[in-house]
Amino acid sequence: MQDEISELVRPLRSCVPGRFVPRENRHVTLAFLGDAPASLLPDIEEALEAAANGIGRIALQPDRLGKFGRSSDATLWLGLAESPELTMLSATLREELRRRDISFDDKPFLAHVTLARRARIPQGNLPPLPFPGLAYATHVAVFKSTLSSEGALYEEIYGIDLKGPQS
Repeated sequence: MQDEISELVRPLRSCVPGRFVPRENRHVTLAFLGDAPASLLPDIEEALEAAANGIGRIALQPDRLGKFGRSSDATLWLGLAESPELTMLSATLREELRRRDISFDDKPFLAHVTLARRARIPQGNLPPLPFPGLAYATHVAVFKSTLSSEGALYEEIYGIDLKGPQS
C-alpha cells in the first residue's frame, strides 16, 4: 500500500503545504505509549504477542481523508474503513497493556495513516486523488520514535508477523 499512498501524496504536495510524513514512517497506531521506559519493553512485547496471537492478516481499505486540528495547522490523514479485525486487535492490545499496568493514550482508536503535519488545507475541492486500493497488514510492531528538527524518526524494536491460527 505504501506505493499507492505515495501516489496519493504526490498531488497533495502541490496544493497542501505542510510537512509530509516520509514513506518509511507511515503506519497505523494501535496504541500510543508515549515515553515508556525501556524497562517496560519485555512487558510491552508480551502484550503485543498476546494481542496478536492467532490473528491473520488484516484487510486495510482506505476510504477518506480527514484532519485533526484547524485547517490552517492540521494533521492530514488517510482514513481506513471500519475493520472488525483491526478494531479488535487494537482493543485486545490495549487490554493487555492495562493488565500489565502500562500507560498509553486512551483516546478512541481511529484507524488512519498520517500523511502530513502542520498542513494548511485549502478551502474548496482538492484535485482528483488516486485512492489506494485494498491491502493487508501482515506485521505488527513496537516502534521507538525519536524527535528531531526534521520530524520523528521511527525504529522498529520488536515485531510479529500476523500468521493466523495454526492448523
